Amino acid sequence: MAKQKKYLIAPITNDDIESLLCFLRKFFFRDEPLNRCVGLLDEQPTSVDFDKYCVETIPDGFSLKAVSPSGDIIGVCLNGVVNRSDDKEEMECIDPKFRITQDLIDKIDIEADIFGRFPDVDKLIEIRVVSVDEAYRGQGIAKALLDETKRIACENGFQMIKTDATSHFTALAVSKLGYKCIYTLNYADYKDEDGKVIFTPEAPHTCVKTLVYQLN
Repeated sequence: MAKQKKYLIAPITNDDIESLLCFLRKFFFRDEPLNRCVGLLDEQPTSVDFDKYCVETIPDGFSLKAVSPSGDIIGVCLNGVVNRSDDKEEMECIDPKFRITQDLIDKIDIEADIFGRFPDVDKLIEIRVVSVDEAYRGQGIAKALLDETKRIACENGFQMIKTDATSHFTALAVSKLGYKCIYTLNYADYKDEDGKVIFTPEAPHTCVKTLVYQLN
């Protein structure tokens, strides 16, 4: 007899924003290697810019949450829509620590050049954040969120799913699900104007990878 899952996968809506941010501040904001490296929350309870970066995917309608029987969020997968025709707008940052990370994200976006590499792809789902409550890890929740992302992407005619994995463990997890790495930037090679390495996260986080899953 199959073991019944003790959680439900559901869409994230605007009504979830407060509880979503509480979850992210408790887990992802502090767990993510680059956030830890720059001390994003060392002197403040949250980052307004990172809050904005996370919640701006919600109106697209494809972000997902895993919910416990008591109604608590125990996992999230924040998914945004990216179209070839989109005008790339630089995000305005007031938090200098997040600005450092955003500069890296912008560089990856340019150098990975998704639409240049894949001329037949016109729209894709971008996974921005995958995070699970540490008390529920090892129960397949991240995989369930990623599987549901794949299902709804197919159902809605998307041609690709893409993620920039700043964590070794995230890259490993999506690779096991069939995602292919198309771009890698070693943190040791990413330097400022004076030649100083900008990010020195703890091992085994040595690089950021752009990974994609082609749907058709």
